[in-house]
Amino acid sequence: MLFTRWPEPGRAKTRLIPALGADGAAALHRRLTERAVAACCASGLKVEVWVTGAPLADFAAWLGEHLLLVEQGDGDLGARLARAAATAPVVLVGADIPDLTAGHLRRAAAALADAPVVIGPAEDGGYWLLGLAAPMPPLFEGVAWGTSTVFADTVAKLAVPPVTLETLADLDRPDDLAKWPAL
Repeated sequence: MLFTRWPEPGRAKTRLIPALGADGAAALHRRLTERAVAACCASGLKVEVWVTGAPLADFAAWLGEHLLLVEQGDGDLGARLARAAATAPVVLVGADIPDLTAGHLRRAAAALADAPVVIGPAEDGGYWLLGLAAPMPPLFEGVAWGTSTVFADTVAKLAVPPVTLETLADLDRPDDLAKWPAL
């Protein structure tokens, strides 16, 4: 399940606006989403794109009619992720990971065959992927989203150690832009 939002200037990748302007940040978000959709589709896994910020028809026109699109609904990120994870087994991923590949997603899905949780730590202290073999609503409660403790706080809530994937970087802040000059 890929989580993304409509690339509306002023509402998408807002922490990048000081460096790129509202239109530039929205354009970058559009590119990142398209790359993430391509990686998800290339994985061979069932793909759902969980969206917010525009009608489903607008997302279908942008990303393709072939995709299963689901409205994220109300609430903070934790509430929205918990809704998606209620249909576990599931692999949850965001659209802001430039280095995401189909192989990452296949490895996460394969790990869920033998482990209850798989997680991909992000360089900034969050995580870029969370895979669950069964629903675990408490993982999404009381999380300070967007902070450097999200990964550690999530792992601390687990009864068993997760399978940990490689650390990847997400693209959230102006300093992150230097890692991907081609974008």
